[in-house]
Amino acid sequence: MNNIVVFASGSGSNIQAIINAINEGRIHGRIAGLIASKEGIKAIERARINGIESYVPHSDNDVLEKVQTWSPSIIVLAGYLKKIPEQLVQLYKNRIINIHPSLLPKYGGKGFYGIHVHRAVIESGDTESGCTVHIVTEEYDDGPILAQSKIQVLPEYTAEDLAAAVLKEEHILLPQVIEQLINTESDLGTKTT
Repeated sequence: MNNIVVFASGSGSNIQAIINAINEGRIHGRIAGLIASKEGIKAIERARINGIESYVPHSDNDVLEKVQTWSPSIIVLAGYLKKIPEQLVQLYKNRIINIHPSLLPKYGGKGFYGIHVHRAVIESGDTESGCTVHIVTEEYDDGPILAQSKIQVLPEYTAEDLAAAVLKEEHILLPQVIEQLINTESDLGTKTT
């Protein structure tokens, strides 16, 4: 059985998209655990409802120790707002992926998360945006790109409108990438777009 460990900081809508894909038989694996950035987030509630253990670490060592108990085949950052410990990145090299709400390399790096990304897209006048799944390295949003999904930025869009439209694409793209990676059981480092 392929174990998936998810990291989240918010509503957990992407963890729900992964759960749905597993329940539909598209992903041959299970979510072994959730690392949450803080107590009281909706992602923890989604995990609880689906019988998934969640854990809020207090240190980088906590993260490492807990993740190792779940023996992940893949680690998925799904709206996780904290920096991943370098030891974890090295230990699970090419097996940690992230979903980012822009078409990287645009609007990536420190400070570009959530609504900040969408405001930057609107302010720049870009006509397209989307989301990117990439391999996690020691640098924010800098790893090899695995897949992207593009959408048109409509003239009437606010940053909130764009956020909602991109999130819908995330719910499609992230499970697809996990499905390809897990179901083919290949090294994440060999995948390209």
